[in-house]
Amino acid sequence: LILQGLKYPGVKSLAPDKPGEIFLMDLNEDNPRAVELRISRGFDLASFNPHGISTYVDRDYTVYLFVVNHPHQKSTVELFKFVEDDNSLVHLKTIRHDLLTSVNDIVAVGPDSFYATNDHYFFDFILMFLEMFLGLSWSNVVYYSPKEVKEVAAGFYSANGINISPDRKYVYVADVFDHNVHVMEKHANWNLTHVKTLQLDTLVDNLSIDPHTGDIWIGCHPNGMKLFYNDPENPPASEVLRIQNILSEEPAVTRVYADNGSVLQGTSVASVYEGKLLIGTVYHRALYCEL
Repeated sequence: LILQGLKYPGVKSLAPDKPGEIFLMDLNEDNPRAVELRISRGFDLASFNPHGISTYVDRDYTVYLFVVNHPHQKSTVELFKFVEDDNSLVHLKTIRHDLLTSVNDIVAVGPDSFYATNDHYFFDFILMFLEMFLGLSWSNVVYYSPKEVKEVAAGFYSANGINISPDRKYVYVADVFDHNVHVMEKHANWNLTHVKTLQLDTLVDNLSIDPHTGDIWIGCHPNGMKLFYNDPENPPASEVLRIQNILSEEPAVTRVYADNGSVLQGTSVASVYEGKLLIGTVYHRALYCEL
């Protein structure tokens, strides 16, 4: 699944007047193509401003899609049901909460529950910039379910990507401005406790997990300032890292892809499937590779 059309404070948009879209790409095909998913009537497409995304497959094989949305500079999470027969999404509900203030990414843990990262305490651009400038570690992770909503981890500079291990025991949180990935243990009451932090020499954005190996794939920004400067003569570079055995004493960190911006600019996510790699960016194109 691919999101397109994010409008975010301080970040360039290639189509500022065009609403967001969701595409499906089947990597089982010989020549995969991104196909736009139709969204059911009644959903406000005009203000659709998608950010993070996560899926949950229920016991009856129903596929639920959770999408972070920023309509009118607010933060919501939109819950959809995927209808495979006609490549469409049925909008089930819009989730709003006082603790979901500046949501960046989510990882679904049930048909209507998830963990979410708030990348800033403030959503106003001026206050957000001040928060970054002063180095305030007011970013957090929130657990949401219809019965309970609570902060489960705090003290991040900018909690960004979030994902969960294949055995559902550990939650991984990328802190983009602190250049690291936090490993958190998940408990029966959904609280998280800190296990370890892996420091990296790049800005870590979104995390995807290989369901077979548990490897973590990360889209990274070697120089984050270039994203905001948006200089065509000096574009932001791209980098993809793979982390193996993050729970071990010596996790293996491999740079799988790197580019100076001539091919791909501002990598934000990388996902692997059956020896195929799909790399997404903040506002540039996507890149499909065979490993």
